[in-house]
Amino acid sequence: MISRRNFIASTLAASTIAQQTIAQQNAIKIIKPPRLKVGDTLGLVCPAGAVSSRQTIDVIRESMAALGLNVKIGKHAYDRYGYLAGKDQDRAADLNAMFADSSVQGILCVHGGWGCARLLPLLDYKTIAQNPKIILGYSDITALLLAIHAQTGLVTFHSPEGAATWNSFTVDCFRKILMDGEAVLMENPKEIGNNLTQIEDRIETLYQGKATGPLLGGNLTVLSHLMGTRFLPDWKGSLLFLEDVHENIYSIDRMMTQLKLAGVFEDMNGFVFGKCTKCAPGEGYGSLTFDNLFDDHIKPTQKPAYAGAMIGHISHKFTVPLGIMAELDASTGTIKLLESAVL
Repeated sequence: MISRRNFIASTLAASTIAQQTIAQQNAIKIIKPPRLKVGDTLGLVCPAGAVSSRQTIDVIRESMAALGLNVKIGKHAYDRYGYLAGKDQDRAADLNAMFADSSVQGILCVHGGWGCARLLPLLDYKTIAQNPKIILGYSDITALLLAIHAQTGLVTFHSPEGAATWNSFTVDCFRKILMDGEAVLMENPKEIGNNLTQIEDRIETLYQGKATGPLLGGNLTVLSHLMGTRFLPDWKGSLLFLEDVHENIYSIDRMMTQLKLAGVFEDMNGFVFGKCTKCAPGEGYGSLTFDNLFDDHIKPTQKPAYAGAMIGHISHKFTVPLGIMAELDASTGTIKLLESAVL
């Protein structure tokens, strides 16, 4: 007969093995897409808001040509259905088609808006995993970037969209990461200009230290609205980065509280807040500030954290790969990739 002690020990061992098996099944194998080369073709898609002018596509085509890249326009890129760039099935079909198209080496979203979350159940994740490609965008595109990474393990890129401003700072980071395959150091510009000290693009250390982990994150509003779905990755050990635009402070507070209650801040290894454009408290009495929010939500985690990174709805922006190991230095306000994001 088995003793009670041995029975308990064997039961605990079996439980541990079962938990390890589940963890192994849930673990995502990272898939790196091939790097972009001069002469490659980007599939241009509109998965969210509608294009209001044909000139928008013309400017994107010319910008990509300046980088040595060609553009293939999605079948439904000019569609419109209210505030959306066509029906959900058609927008999803364009994305699926671009991943399946062997003549297309990467996918560039025209812009954000709203609508990407509506496509998540319609994407062909098996085809995406079998045909790994660079997919680019930010803002509402966050939904696609997180879902595709969570469902397939593909490294996706919080990056300039087609309609973004392609200045030298933005292009330099884009080219080094996506075309040259460099493990870059992402740091803010240090321009004093005609001042005694730096005014623009300062970083603020919220909690000193260094942390390593896979980069995960994106637009705070979009990310928070996906909580509780199967389309988000595991935040355990991650370096969480967030950005947003045109939100009231109380809305940011509400969404950060949601992430805290969901255990995201507890699971992460480090934290970076980029820019929240047009998110000032405004006139009148009663608003908290970003300083208050960081003091309430981030500093108590006692994890390396800083704010002010060049991530968000801004003209000069980083290209940030989701799923790639990096080191965050909160004291210097830098993110160092520890590996190439592309093959």
